[in-house]
Amino acid sequence: MILEQFKVLSINEKIKQNRPRQSFVYGCVSYLLVFPIFRLLFRGQTIGISNVPKGGGLVVVSNHGSHLDPPILGHALGRPVAFMAKSELFKVPILSLIISACGAYPVNRGAGDREAIRNASNRLSEGWATGVFLDGTRQENGRVNDPKAGAALLAARTGSPILPVAIVNSHRAFPKGSLLPRFVSIHLRVGEIIQPPKTKKREDLTYTTKEIQISINSMLDKGLIPKILN
Repeated sequence: MILEQFKVLSINEKIKQNRPRQSFVYGCVSYLLVFPIFRLLFRGQTIGISNVPKGGGLVVVSNHGSHLDPPILGHALGRPVAFMAKSELFKVPILSLIISACGAYPVNRGAGDREAIRNASNRLSEGWATGVFLDGTRQENGRVNDPKAGAALLAARTGSPILPVAIVNSHRAFPKGSLLPRFVSIHLRVGEIIQPPKTKKREDLTYTTKEIQISINSMLDKGLIPKILN
């Protein structure tokens, strides 16, 4: 038992120390493409950036309102954020190079949650900030409505802290089913760190998942960031 606890502590310490470097391609995509889109077209702002740990495995959890969310999160938090992507995308030559350099990891269509959790856990052990949308799919109202326990399970497995992030207005900027975006403001509110569940028991995962949901929805309730805070 003591040896097992020592191994867990050693893994957690290693995760905290790891800090993957931002690749050249990631930097180009972030600053040459996402930056002008988020900052200029959508008048993007971020508050609470000081809550983001500079290194180590981090489970970044947010609401999901549109396809704009992954690139915006990957740019606005100031450190690379890895997201899962369909394995078919890795078969497209140029696209495969880009999304791999940006930290994306493949998940087979129809694969069970175990594979996704295992791949995400590997990214966390490498020191990546790993993005998880709490509902799993886009929500028309942009809120967290039906939270899944995947983020809490990831944190419990790896001992990684959880960072709640509220993406305000992306569901209005690029509504589900829409072909063209509307250039309304998109703001990010970054919450305070939430500690991982003490165990992988269902009650602990449920408690932490509810805590994340409350944190994100309460930040969404605050709406756009007042200009006085800039």
